[in-house]
Amino acid sequence: MVVAKSREQGGKREGGRTPSRADRREQLLAVAAELFATRGYAGTTTRDIAEAAGILAGSIYHHFPSKEALLDEILRTFLTRLYDRFAGVERQGGDPREALINLIKISFSCIHDTPHAVAVYQNESDNLAGEKGFAYVADYSLRIEQIWLRVMTAGQTSGVVRPDLDVKLAYLFIRDAVWSSVRWYRAKGPLQSDNVADQYLKLLYGGLG
Repeated sequence: MVVAKSREQGGKREGGRTPSRADRREQLLAVAAELFATRGYAGTTTRDIAEAAGILAGSIYHHFPSKEALLDEILRTFLTRLYDRFAGVERQGGDPREALINLIKISFSCIHDTPHAVAVYQNESDNLAGEKGFAYVADYSLRIEQIWLRVMTAGQTSGVVRPDLDVKLAYLFIRDAVWSSVRWYRAKGPLQSDNVADQYLKLLYGGLG
């Protein structure tokens, strides 16, 4: 778990400089993302976040008005960046097979770079359906799905994706297989995200036989 090495003393870290407001916000977001991912959003309190960050419980409100605001920033940042990267692949056009490969590699790289944000999104999306202020979560999910479906449909037209496949169903299989790997992938493990992506692509295109 991400835990601050020292407590605040008069607004300063022990034996060090005073962290900037931006530094403290990033620290709180990182700590909150890890706690939300490992304990669940409902199972985490603002006190838990403050204690893990090494600050007084009330100090968190100098940076975020609520636990919900932390969740909002974690999800909004993750989804906007993910959508922008996927949209960039689609804008490039070209070979649909290469585009699909790039979408898959981006997904695995996100799991490597921001595993806690990925886990929070995976775990909390259904719980946020209909919640005021979080409608964008479902909206981004749909927009991302549409990118994948357009790429896969283009692949059927060009002959690189089997014409007898239901692309929506194929997308759901791929999506769940890729993103569920956040549960076992470890950034410091023996396999890096590129290796995992390559293995998955071999399985996707070549099968087991």
